[in-house]
Order: sequence, then C-alpha cells, then structure tokens
Amino acid sequence: MTPNLVYVVIIGVLFAAGVSLVLERSLTRVLMGMILLGNGVNLLILLGGAAGTPPIVGLGPQDAMADPLPQIMILTAIVITLGMTAFLLALAYRSWALSGHDEVQDDDEDRRIMRLAERDEGSGIEDTEEPTR
Repeated sequence: MTPNLVYVVIIGVLFAAGVSLVLERSLTRVLMGMILLGNGVNLLILLGGAAGTPPIVGLGPQDAMADPLPQIMILTAIVITLGMTAFLLALAYRSWALSGHDEVQDDDEDRRIMRLAERDEGSGIEDTEEPTR
C-alpha cells in the first residue's frame, strides 16, 4: 500500500504546528500543541496499516486479515493524549488561579544558569568548579 500524498502533507503540518505550539510559553498553546501532535501520531500509525478483512478467525482467509496492532496502538495513543490533555488543563487552570495567567515564567535558578553560561562563553574557558551541595 502506497501512502496518499494528502495524508503525508497533513501529518507534516500537524507535527510542525504541534512542535511550534509546544515550544511556546503559554500552557494553553502547549496544550493545543500536544493535541495536534497526538492527532499527527494517530494519522501516522493509521497510514502504516494495511486494509484487509476484519481480524476475526473464520470470517476470511488468514493471510487477508488486517493487522490489529495499528488499531490497538491508535487506541493507546488516544488514551495517552487524553491523559496529557487532562494534566495540562489542570496545570493551566492552577497557574491561572494562582497568578492570573498561564504563562510559564523563568525562575531564579534558570536566570543563574543563564548568567553562568554567558560568563563562560565570554571567557573562552570551560567551567571546572565543583557544584555546591
């Protein structure tokens, strides 16, 4: 079975839009990106399966039966996407309830690491300090 070009383009667009949304700071956009990535994965798995008779013994010849594995994997991907969606919705709601927005902010440790990285790039030498515990 050769893949349909329209499906390949749709899968590429879903993956590209999903990845670009996941890299945003807003948890709502991250949620939408995860949903798009989940749908892209489902289409990708569906595209890999071959058509055939239902995989029930006795309805047709065994060599003409469809492989049930892509169907099981799509069902599992749907459940995983639903779980991730519920988790990210809860996370976005909690962030909105505490701070009034769902933007992910840099914390003090991120800023400290960025300053250390900028200092190391400017000096041209590697950091040989032992980490403090």
